[in-house]
Amino acid sequence: MKVFEKAPAKINLSLDVLYKREDGFHEVEMVMAMVDLADRLEMEAIPRDTIMISSQAGYIPLDEKNLAFKAAKLLKERCGVRQGVYIHLDKHIPVAAGLAGGSSDAAAALRGLNRLWDLGLSQTELQQLGEELGSDVPYCIAGGTVLATGRGEKLQPLPPLPPCWVVIAKPPINVSTADVYGRLRADQIENHPPTGRMVEGLRNQDWLAICGALGNVLEEVTFQLHPEVRRIKETMLRLGADGALMSGSGPTVFALAAKSSRARRIYNGLKGFCKEVYVVRILT
Repeated sequence: MKVFEKAPAKINLSLDVLYKREDGFHEVEMVMAMVDLADRLEMEAIPRDTIMISSQAGYIPLDEKNLAFKAAKLLKERCGVRQGVYIHLDKHIPVAAGLAGGSSDAAAALRGLNRLWDLGLSQTELQQLGEELGSDVPYCIAGGTVLATGRGEKLQPLPPLPPCWVVIAKPPINVSTADVYGRLRADQIENHPPTGRMVEGLRNQDWLAICGALGNVLEEVTFQLHPEVRRIKETMLRLGADGALMSGSGPTVFALAAKSSRARRIYNGLKGFCKEVYVVRILT
């Protein structure tokens, strides 16, 4: 028996850090949405009690460092599964890009193996397991457009963006999320994103309000480390983006465009100096 799962990428429409918690994590307030740039996981039961992963991508770990592997191992241990699994990961989401590719792979593994092994776990139970793998995993299990608080695990569904195009560009660098958060001084943030305005804009389907409320407190940290990320954002705006923002801790930047012609112009303008550029839609 085989099961298949898509693992879509996410973008942050808003990312705010309120303070550093006593447990070492940051209290965040984020609005996240999924786009139709996705990895694909094929999972097949095997007789031997082991976990095997393969991928066409030569730049990702295929052992216990892989989040899909960790998800399978966690599910086996918690549910007492004595069956093995072979997972093929068809990788399309850029790695270390601020798009939650690894977290989405883990979420897809949890969803798919829940079906493959007939475990009958609810979405809430899968999300509780996902919390142990990473702060974005519970959201990636649920999907959609949400307001996320706490570490990112408390989710409130929101209406999706109005129909639009999203241009995603990742420069040829990798950014460590831990490094960016480590350099952030939460008590010194002066300009917090207007998360409330973003939520209201989505509820009212107000395109101008949504584009005007885009914000990410991690941008300045990453911009200082990698000035080319700022240049990509500035280029997108110069080419006519209705709004542009770095996603997560970067280095990926996305542009919102209501018109396909404008999205195509942004795409063409970036292809000259940025290899990984995509034009996608929001998943609803």
